[in-house]
Amino acid sequence: MKHVDDYAVRQEQFPIHTSGLCKQVSPRRGETITLLDNVEFSARWGNMTGIVGPSGSGKSTLLYCLAGLEPVSSGSVDILGQRISSMGPTASARFRRMHLGFVFQSYNLVPSMSVEDNLRLPFTLRNARWSKSQASNMLTRLGIEELINTNVNLLSGGEQQRVALARTLLSEPDIIFADEPTGALDQDTGNRVVNELSTFANHQDRAVIMVTHSPEVASRCNTIVRLCDGRITTADRNYTLRAGI
Repeated sequence: MKHVDDYAVRQEQFPIHTSGLCKQVSPRRGETITLLDNVEFSARWGNMTGIVGPSGSGKSTLLYCLAGLEPVSSGSVDILGQRISSMGPTASARFRRMHLGFVFQSYNLVPSMSVEDNLRLPFTLRNARWSKSQASNMLTRLGIEELINTNVNLLSGGEQQRVALARTLLSEPDIIFADEPTGALDQDTGNRVVNELSTFANHQDRAVIMVTHSPEVASRCNTIVRLCDGRITTADRNYTLRAGI
């Protein structure tokens, strides 16, 4: 994939930056709940950034807002030099399709299709070149090469998770957003998945943003961001951001 204004963006140290990001919801009349409170966040190229914190701290909400999947209440989100928080639904969807990849707890696979057809589908939608050999190689690296002709509805949750990851990696996005990518996996398979994400992120023009509850997975990240009650409380390992004040 090509970046928006490729040369300029590659000169930027941070492909993602937020300023004063707030997210509020109103579950009922007269009640407002703040999910994210004045968050300032920047992620570096060539890094895998782990977002950690207790349940309900706002981790997945932050991930969804960063990716343009959730509208923000105030503040801004810039990705690849574009203000995705100001885009309309159509423009935002087009931008995500061209530049972002996702590995979420809902795998978003088509159950009536085979593994191969699920991997091929994004290429068909973008009218892009498809390589079965590259797909087979990716499945081999993830330990599920024998499943390429199997219908997705016959796979276990962990196998579906790896198919979803393979589909994302084959699409070669600029940034991958992952929400608990090892949640349905045993330790050995989880290590394999994290290895692939780490390898992906280990490029000067790529990045991974990951929500995880696993201390082992978090320890593999270049940077760890901790959330509590919708606010960034600490950030480790050469990371540039500050909690909202």
